[in-house]
Amino acid sequence: MATLEDQLEELLDQESFSPPDGFKEQAVVADAAIYDQAEDYEAFWAERASSLHWDTKWDQTLDWSNPPFAKWFVGGKLNVAYNCVDRHVEAGNGERVAYHWLGEEGEQVDITYADLHRDIQKFANALTELGVSKGDVVAIYLPMIPEVVVSMLACARIGAIHNVVFGGFSAESVRERIEFSEAKTLITVDGARRKGKTAPIKETVDEVIGDLVDTIVVVEKTGNGAPMKEGRDYAYETLLSKAAAEHTPEPMDAEDPLYILYTSGSTAKPKGILHTTGGYLTGVAYTHKAVFDLKPEEDVYWCAADVGWVTGHSYIIYGPLANGTTSVMWEGAPDYPAKDIWWEIVERFKVTIMYCAPTAIRACMKWGVEHPEKHDLSSLRLLGTVGEPINPKAWLWYWKVIGGGKAPIVDTWWQTETGAIMITTLPALLDTKPGSAGKPLPGIEAAVVDEDGKDVDEGQGYLILKRPWPAMLRTLYKEDDRFVETYWAKFGKDTYLVGDAARKDADGYFWIIGRIDDVVNVSGHRLSTAEVESAIVSHPKVAEAAVIGQADEDTGQAITAFVTLEGAVDDGDDALIDEIRERVASRIGKFARPKRIIWAGDLPKTRSGKIMRRLLRDIAEGRELGDVTTLRDPDVMAQLEGKIKERDAAGEG
Repeated sequence: MATLEDQLEELLDQESFSPPDGFKEQAVVADAAIYDQAEDYEAFWAERASSLHWDTKWDQTLDWSNPPFAKWFVGGKLNVAYNCVDRHVEAGNGERVAYHWLGEEGEQVDITYADLHRDIQKFANALTELGVSKGDVVAIYLPMIPEVVVSMLACARIGAIHNVVFGGFSAESVRERIEFSEAKTLITVDGARRKGKTAPIKETVDEVIGDLVDTIVVVEKTGNGAPMKEGRDYAYETLLSKAAAEHTPEPMDAEDPLYILYTSGSTAKPKGILHTTGGYLTGVAYTHKAVFDLKPEEDVYWCAADVGWVTGHSYIIYGPLANGTTSVMWEGAPDYPAKDIWWEIVERFKVTIMYCAPTAIRACMKWGVEHPEKHDLSSLRLLGTVGEPINPKAWLWYWKVIGGGKAPIVDTWWQTETGAIMITTLPALLDTKPGSAGKPLPGIEAAVVDEDGKDVDEGQGYLILKRPWPAMLRTLYKEDDRFVETYWAKFGKDTYLVGDAARKDADGYFWIIGRIDDVVNVSGHRLSTAEVESAIVSHPKVAEAAVIGQADEDTGQAITAFVTLEGAVDDGDDALIDEIRERVASRIGKFARPKRIIWAGDLPKTRSGKIMRRLLRDIAEGRELGDVTTLRDPDVMAQLEGKIKERDAAGEG
């Protein structure tokens, strides 16, 4: 009998995979005519918006009179929390489970829509009592616990703008994002568990927060005795116990801000992506239902991302709740307490739809097929990937081992900026090609263009979006000029520059190649090279650093840092490597630590002083060097190549 490896190798020759027999007949979107219908895209999106509850219907579907500043559903009013919770309770579905929550040490809580309704109303009243009102910014720094859902929706209920910070970021990053957004309140936790250990979150935050916020709400989850400052700090449970039980949701203008989410840019300063209310909820509710073929009465859906990233916002919180979905929320890592925990969860809850990152799939491949084989995964009927392009072999492993060769895979391309999925294969309508994101969804117009902005019918170029869409970012928070310059300057104010290079094949399928700017994508986490370089250079022994993303089979990209030391010393030792990595971890997060550090007496620079990262990528990945005649000192490249050969010969990372 052929081994799994042999079977996967054989499948690599298969270019595309059709939907399984019988899938189309039961699908939510089963008629390919939807692509033609969506050509009248304003009418198309108006119809999708009508599935939500509006307090006041809009007067104008789209105002694109001042590009790139779009306004969708102008004049309409609605409340996101009402749409995500209240209306399901009022429809008689209060006892439906919203989340099967699992704690890292085996705890399980089933949270119904009625439970959410109760706690969100109370916490909305509590925040109001603390002085939070419509338009205020609330920072949220919480792990994957139920209180993060309540916090986000309580903010939405009163019209406060939430700014969630990923739990893996350092306290310094939290402080920075609070400063940028001018948040007046922080919601955090006493301690966060990760792989059997508890990190003292509140205590660490206290060291850097100073008087930046007026109030801090603390979820006392681990009981580690976190310090509380009288008059500023409040226990979450105490606030809930004292709060009034009923709260009337605030009717919000469709264009009122819902949240800010900071993402890395090509400078050291993160970009505050601003999403608004009506368009965003329309986009995530529609795409969640259509892309994942969601049937709320039947499906158990699991997005295994973190709520601190946009995937968690759109496809753990807002999209699923707007659709009345039963979801799984898992506190921990994919390999704790054992490497089969994910598959145990799938079996326990009979998960039907699973959405995760290629990095996690590659890790599961490395751990071995014996872990998923311990469990009955037959409930899975649809699989999804997100965060980065998936290599064909990992796609095939996911399809065969996890999906049993019967579950279609939706490989989704989108961004923090787009708010919702833009390119994928609607599972009943399109064949899938391993490694390709697929085609633009109905209502989305994407293209690949050359340097002059002309369409590339088949071939490689810049990925662009040609017209506005409801879930798009409206601006960068308090940085309108940067918003225009970053996304709309190259090809005109009506053409969105994605920032990715892509290839379009003869069948019209899009293949995402990678970033065109200096942003590294590590396990789906986008980091600017400048942000990491800034952390490295903060070490007292470092004079200069240049960071690149290098292809990595485990994380998609890994960070390689070329580091120049102070003084006459060219090379550091292992202890200094550890110090630099820990410096990056403390300032950004552990996921940002360089995998490889190469000592450099100098860096390749143009005569104007610009570091040529393209050349650094070439030598790091063993490619033939391009033109070096523009360098201030062409000999630098030969020296660096020698350093890399020395490290490789010594077997060093």
